[in-house]
Amino acid sequence: MKISASTKAITAGTASALGLILAIYIGSNGLKHFDHALYWYAIGSIAGAFAIGYRFTLWASRPPSRLYFKRGLQLLLRSGPKYEARRKKTLPETELAKATAINFAGQNFIRKRNYYRWIMHLCLSGGCALAFAITFPLVFGWIHFETPLEDAEVYHVMVFGKHVDTFNVHSLKGSLLFNSLNIAGILALIGVVMASVRRMTNAGEKAVQTFYEDILPLILIFCVAITGLALTVSYKYLAGQGYEALVWVHMITVIALILYIPFGKLFHLFQRTASLCVSMYKKAGDNEEQATCLITGEKFASKRHVEDLKIVLDELGFDYRFKDEDGNEVHYQDISPSGRRRLLAVNQGKPLGR
Repeated sequence: MKISASTKAITAGTASALGLILAIYIGSNGLKHFDHALYWYAIGSIAGAFAIGYRFTLWASRPPSRLYFKRGLQLLLRSGPKYEARRKKTLPETELAKATAINFAGQNFIRKRNYYRWIMHLCLSGGCALAFAITFPLVFGWIHFETPLEDAEVYHVMVFGKHVDTFNVHSLKGSLLFNSLNIAGILALIGVVMASVRRMTNAGEKAVQTFYEDILPLILIFCVAITGLALTVSYKYLAGQGYEALVWVHMITVIALILYIPFGKLFHLFQRTASLCVSMYKKAGDNEEQATCLITGEKFASKRHVEDLKIVLDELGFDYRFKDEDGNEVHYQDISPSGRRRLLAVNQGKPLGR
């Protein structure tokens, strides 16, 4: 009995939520280090984990995505006879690490297009990633701080209940740690401002942008960043005025952002994982048997890539097979781009007697 994609997605979402609940319980030492004041943040995160697991499974079940993940896993495990010859020529783990650093974290593919967009994306992704990397472990109780009885100006950093570091509250390290969320907020705000200016002035962006996909995520990130910074201003410079109300507003905006991620444009943060598989796939294809164009006789892509394209097209219900002049069945994917242009010119010339 074949399991439907929606059933798989619900199962994956449930597993993600339950896995996070278990991780919170274990990581906080049986909720001993869980801050109950952050209860709603944890609830929102669990709901977000379900939504991300659900959406990611649906997306990864699509034929192109599924094939890329399958090939990426095969390359990492180097399984199957088709990958034996490649083992001596490439290191998929090295290619994965390189792609992660250059394209996923450094977003080099954007830098090649436009430096303004590259800085904008680095600020947005860097600020959000830093904020999440700090907030989630603190909310889940995975990280907490303890003050020794003999020195109230020293903090012990506890990770999963283990002492990993010590710093003075007046040290540079202490200042950076205490203000890391403010730094993340400022980076995110810079990115939001740059993105907003671009969307208001770039004719191409204005023509295709939509509120839900392009404007709403900027509003949510702006609200999270500005309310987070306002909390710091309130307790540091305004003697706590409006702090209680700001706490609730900030919490609502953070949960709204978490719940938006799986169903909006920000989901591409998870879709970018497929690009890592694509990088390995393309690199490995350079060392594989190459496909030969039926028209030009030139090699134009890896044979594995061409065969995979045929599989995906069949799964999507597209039949690109046709008969040649001799009655032999030919697949359009066996023709290179230059061969297709030549074939088009020939077919257009026939009615003209050329």
